[in-house]
Amino acid sequence: MVKISPLAVATALAVATNVDAFVGQRSLSRSAGKLDMSAYPTSHEDILWTPSIKTGERDEILGPLTKYCEDLYSVTRRKTRTVTCGPINFGSDHPIVRQTMATTDTANVDASIEQIMRCADKGFDLVRITVQGRREANAAAKIREGLFKKGYDIPLCADMHFQPVVAQLVADAVEKIRINPGNFADGRKDFEEKVYESEADYVKEREYLVEAMLPLVQKCKDLNRCMRIGTNHGSLSSRVLSYYGDTPRGMVESAIEFADICRSQDYHNFVFSMKASNPLVMVQSYRLLASEMYRLGWDYPLHLGVTEAGEGEDGRMKSAVGIGTLLADGLGDTVRVSLTEDPEFEYEPCNRLAEMAESRLAATNPDADARQKAVRKYVDTRDITTYARRVGTLPVKKEEEKVDVGLFLNPNGSVISTISPPMLSEGNAPYLYKELGFKTAVGMPFKDIATADSVFMRTLPAVDDSKSRTSLRRMMEVGTGVIVPAEELEKNPLENAVALMSLTDAVAKDGKLPEGAIRLAIEIDGSEDDETIAKVKDLDPTMITVCIDDNLSQLHASRRIFEILKANDVMTPAIHHYKTTASDSNELALELGTKIGSLLTDGNGDGILIEQVGETNFSVDFLRNTGFSLLQGCRMRNTKTEFVSCPSCGRTLFDLQETTAQIQEATGHLPGVTVAVMGCIVNGPGEMADADFGYVGTLPGKVDLYYGKEVVRKNIPNAEAVDALVELIKSYGMWKDKEEAEEVEEAAVAA
Repeated sequence: MVKISPLAVATALAVATNVDAFVGQRSLSRSAGKLDMSAYPTSHEDILWTPSIKTGERDEILGPLTKYCEDLYSVTRRKTRTVTCGPINFGSDHPIVRQTMATTDTANVDASIEQIMRCADKGFDLVRITVQGRREANAAAKIREGLFKKGYDIPLCADMHFQPVVAQLVADAVEKIRINPGNFADGRKDFEEKVYESEADYVKEREYLVEAMLPLVQKCKDLNRCMRIGTNHGSLSSRVLSYYGDTPRGMVESAIEFADICRSQDYHNFVFSMKASNPLVMVQSYRLLASEMYRLGWDYPLHLGVTEAGEGEDGRMKSAVGIGTLLADGLGDTVRVSLTEDPEFEYEPCNRLAEMAESRLAATNPDADARQKAVRKYVDTRDITTYARRVGTLPVKKEEEKVDVGLFLNPNGSVISTISPPMLSEGNAPYLYKELGFKTAVGMPFKDIATADSVFMRTLPAVDDSKSRTSLRRMMEVGTGVIVPAEELEKNPLENAVALMSLTDAVAKDGKLPEGAIRLAIEIDGSEDDETIAKVKDLDPTMITVCIDDNLSQLHASRRIFEILKANDVMTPAIHHYKTTASDSNELALELGTKIGSLLTDGNGDGILIEQVGETNFSVDFLRNTGFSLLQGCRMRNTKTEFVSCPSCGRTLFDLQETTAQIQEATGHLPGVTVAVMGCIVNGPGEMADADFGYVGTLPGKVDLYYGKEVVRKNIPNAEAVDALVELIKSYGMWKDKEEAEEVEEAAVAA
């Protein structure tokens, strides 16, 4: 156990109550109202480090973790200090800062200036640029000067890896420096497992961290530069990986070490980030860091981002799941949406996520405040330090039942599609089967890996519409549930349907089913009292649909429902019923990721039902795939290849967008397989922590292929690399050939 002196204990306690305190015995001396720079710690032995979490000293000295956000029951921004970055400010007293990253070669000064100006014109507040070495540092100075001459004062952030000395040089030119604790001082990415016999062995290696960081901290303080301590899940140092593992705790502890160095010099103009390509890891890491900051009395702003989110709706969805969840907790002061697209295209999702967050704030939005206050009182018992999914108990087929209700839902998360009677007509049914993801053989539907598990219908075909009802029956026979409001079934019975009742009606009728219905589904809207919700257990429905009343906060009302279900040991599968008026696919992805993803990241929910309201006209196929994308983004159910794709930057050694498209075309049909596409080695093996296979640029025109974190083929020419990746996947037995597109056999269906 590391010994802590009485002075250290006293100072730690002071830190917990005074965010302006800085650590280190020498740093406590002051002269004539001005801090004596020579008194600051100059070695790792002089710095008062945050007490150890591993030995339990932190809990002993500062007490246990308590909260992670300002208010569990209303959306309130976490109170932070103001961090300055040229003409902009980060912090809770300021609007959320929108930022992006340039994709140009930084050494190409003119191209970089043009792209940064386009980003500024689009609305971004800050642009990050790649700085690999002295050449790029010199170019950064010219870019800064060129932007000023053109009337652009948008601040620049230098993205630094491996180069402490270059970071000092570029600090002269730009307003902000991003350092990665995983490789700023420790760039050894060999994943060699270290063995530490004691805490003392681990902390002894802080010496080289201090040697690398102190000059940069002093430079940033002298020039009033901003810094981001940007930990990344995939690029933790081998030292941290060996001691804490590839975990959120390791990410947090890595960042705290670097913050301790900054604070030892009374330098506080920095922000934190905890990025990961896995939204669940990202959310847990930020929450854990926020909780630690509350315990330590720190108030530094947070930069939010899901790294390597990808492109299109999937990239936006994954970003919204991570970023939107945290913003809904009041966490986050600046946002970057990392897409494998040109940086200008990141603005709309970045801006919309910030707008959604601002519209939820109780302090500035009376409607949001009223919805949050309208939610009945409950006690939030979520444990933000871990992830455990509530897995609903699937229905079991009874002997007398003619259809298999056990197939109506999926244990890894269900997608329920909304359909209407005209879609079931004789001429339309073959196309509906395809839209719902069925395979067909001689016109008969069969479930596939991404087929809708069940369908929801507000109204049914008429009883005498035999053709449409035959289409429904065929889907039921292969395990597709048909969920229909009970009042519709009373007017228009359908054999083997699932009757959907409001909880209030179900209690009043004691769960009695309409004629022909096989099972009960219950809709809960959040307005019910605790006692009524607890009665779900006695009604024993096949599923619950959570469809929150418009007058209530969806987030808090849903959390309350799941707390009541947990308290009463109700394990009925709960499906989020989301009604949307969105007419833009990107907007829908952001909505779902933010509003439903924020619940699924806590493990609360067994699936999604999307229902269009108003003039929206998305296809059944699109909404089905969007539902599956949400479940995959929340790490619930994999129905297609998962791509971890970096957003490109000045380090990228090939055309990332074109290459990613080629890889997706070649390998996008492999559910359960994760492929990482990385433009350079900085975002290479470490960033592929979740990937099965990696495609990484190493030299201009050359690619290395990885299996896990191991290089298995080197220096493959770009023109041959995609084919080589396919062969690599085959060699590990994870390949399957694409199936030929099936033709719809209308004649057979009619027969």
